[in-house]
Order: sequence, then C-alpha cells, then structure tokens
Amino acid sequence: MKQIEIVGGGLAGLALGIAMRRREVPVILREATTYPRHRVCGEFINGVTIETLENLGIAHLFSDALQHEKTRWWVGDEKILEARLSKPALGMSRWEMDERLRKEFERSGGELFVNDRVDREAMEGRVWTAGRKLEKGTPWLGLKAHFDGVSLDGYLEMHLGNGGYVGLTPIEGDGSKINVCGLFRGAKMGKGNPLLNALDECGLEKLVDRLRGGEMNQKSLTGISGFRLGSQQVEHELCVLGDAERMIPPFTGNGMSMAFESAECALEPLMIYAQQGEAWDTTRNNIQLNLEERFGRRVRLALSLHRILTNPIGRAGVSLAAKCGVLPFQLLHRKLC
Repeated sequence: MKQIEIVGGGLAGLALGIAMRRREVPVILREATTYPRHRVCGEFINGVTIETLENLGIAHLFSDALQHEKTRWWVGDEKILEARLSKPALGMSRWEMDERLRKEFERSGGELFVNDRVDREAMEGRVWTAGRKLEKGTPWLGLKAHFDGVSLDGYLEMHLGNGGYVGLTPIEGDGSKINVCGLFRGAKMGKGNPLLNALDECGLEKLVDRLRGGEMNQKSLTGISGFRLGSQQVEHELCVLGDAERMIPPFTGNGMSMAFESAECALEPLMIYAQQGEAWDTTRNNIQLNLEERFGRRVRLALSLHRILTNPIGRAGVSLAAKCGVLPFQLLHRKLC
C-alpha cells in the first residue's frame, strides 16, 4: 500500500485523511499552524449530504450540529426575503469542527505534524489542501468574529450592502452565540473594530447597532486578504483540493461543503493509486475531472450571482424580484448546493 501525504490540515485535508485511514492507507498530514484555531468562515455547511459525510467516515462528528432551515435577507436596512432552505444546513464553529476532525484523524492512526510549513511543490503521492495561493492586488477582504447576546431567532441572515455582504449564523447552544462573517471590497480599517467599520462603510448601520448590543469575542476576530474567487492558479502537476483548487463566493455558504465534497472526489482515485493500480499522473488527472464535473457549473453560477449582488443595479433587481415574489430562491439554493 502506497503512502499519501496531505499538505494542509483544514476541512478537505482532515476529511480526506480520515477517509483514507478508514481504508487502511498510510497517511501523513502536515499543517502549518496548530489547533484549535479561528478561521474566516461562515461556519455553516450548506449542501453536503449525509452520504458524503458517511463515505468520509465523519458523519458522527456532526450528530449534535445545529440544523438551520430558515433564512432572512436584507438589502441595506430593508428586509427583502424570508424563506426556507431546500435542505437544512449544519452549524458548528470552525474552532470546534477542526478540533473534532483532528482528533478523529489521530484516532484513526494518521500521522499529524503541526507547525510544519511545506514548500509548494508537486510530488508523487502529495495532495495539496493548504488553501489558496496568495493573489496580490485583489480587492476583497474577508472578516469574521463571534458575538454573544445577539439573537437571530433561529434564522441564517444575509445582509447585502454597498461593496460587500455579510452572513450571520447561530453556532452554539441556544443560538445567542453567533458568527458574523463578511466579504468587503476595498474596506479601510481605520480605528476601532475593523468588522464594524467595514459594515458601516457598506451602509449597514442598523446591523452595526444590533451587533453593538452584543459582545464580540476579540480573540475570534480574524481577517483574510490576497485571494480571488473561482478557479485558482495551480502549478503544473500539483494535485490540489478545496480552496486551493477553487473558491466559491461565500454568500452561498457552500465553501465548507465543497471542502468535504472535494475530499470525496479524490478518495476513489487515491485509493486506486495507493493500491498500486494507477500511475500518479493518471490519478491526478482523474481527480481534476471529478472536481470539474461536480463543481464547474455550480461555481460559475455562483460567480455570476456574486457580480449581481455586489453591484448596485443588481441588488436593486434582487430586491424588487424578492418583494414581488418572483425571486427563484429555492431553485437557486438547490443549484448552488
């Protein structure tokens, strides 16, 4: 049995490692940081099926996850939509999720090395899941923080503003602890709270007032920049999964689902390789074909909608369609999951 090396201990890397260890493949996983950690993330899994989680051997880790079934949308300070999701989304903080996956990987006999930074280089048997390549000059900034004492009444919330949008998600217990995660174009940090400042710049004053009524966990405040949405620039012969391969716009809430799904896309080709049934180049090409088949149309649709949502005319059109009852929310939700 050939060994698999995974570089990057996020959702895709840990899930793939667990799935392969369940099938008795020797796996080494190298993570550049430590656990647990906060990540810029919507912290709900929108779209993944129980079949995928079971195939990866991680379904039991989500037995107590929150089940989100309803959503509300705002444009500026005006609520435009209240709807049910086509299927429930699973809610859990990345702090908790990554730690559960780490423990499961080690319980399964996988070798985990933390604080182990690896050069971005293609090698036979190496799968790169260490996130996106740094893209200088991109306009987007991602910010996230946890707040206590802000009620969402069990809903997922999406707020569209000028040059950005933000999602609010209950993540623990009775729902009074929430995750606030936004994407902003060219936000200026200034003084004070960078997340609230960015929301203020977007014209979301009422949301800022709501959040000021709660308490932010300062240690949870996290930011990310230097990335682009859609397909990523990948060096020739590098086998990539998750955000390292493509990033879906975050309004979909589908990024974490895609991480798990990408691990599933790679599982069968890697098993054939590990059992010495296929050359590495063929294995890598088969993984890429699986990823494009599963994600290609989904991400292209999401990018088109992202451009609409971040454009003033587009937001006005979405608002009018929602208020007139002709916005095909259920259809779009199914296609983006």
